Amino acid sequence: MVRDASRVETFSDGVFAVVLTVMAVELLQNGPARAGGRELPDALAHAWPSYLAYVITFGIAGQIWLGHHNVWRYVVRVDQLLLVFNLLVLLFVAAIPFTADLLSDNLRGGSTEQRLTAALYFGTVLGESIFFNLSWWWARRRRLLHPDLDPRLARAVARRPLLYLIAFAFVFVNAILSLLLYLLLLGLSLIHRPGDLPPAEAGGEVSGQGR
Repeated sequence: MVRDASRVETFSDGVFAVVLTVMAVELLQNGPARAGGRELPDALAHAWPSYLAYVITFGIAGQIWLGHHNVWRYVVRVDQLLLVFNLLVLLFVAAIPFTADLLSDNLRGGSTEQRLTAALYFGTVLGESIFFNLSWWWARRRRLLHPDLDPRLARAVARRPLLYLIAFAFVFVNAILSLLLYLLLLGLSLIHRPGDLPPAEAGGEVSGQGR
């Protein structure tokens, strides 16, 4: 049985909003208080892992939301398995603040702690990407997508898990290097999202789709 996709988008947007709110609250908890007699510049410098984790997490969550929006505007109906795949995507998205907190607490630790927490963090991102791709594959197979699908978007979604897998592999070489690689991937993806509609169609989303 197939159903309308609008409720899925609304629910997913709510999850993304909660994740970003939680990250902002975590940042407030690591504010530049003068703990231990530190002056403000020293306190700010001491909290750099929290700020780095926040920036990367906000970028990753934003990228996931942009990708989710670009894909789901082409989904015109859903079935049960697509709903399950989307819930699994959100399962990993909701876990990002927890793994980001672990990462920020251990970036100043030894190499073992750095690699373990970075592996948990980016493994969460990789898991989200895999189920995101499965959702896309299933929607195409079940013909749940709008016929005006941009082929660039189809190719970009297929490449995404591979790029994350390469970045994840660098965790076991150097955790900081892996963080920088993820930042590079984020910057490239945020500059231009594959699948943007041509200017003639930009005002009405996908032609024939009244959303």
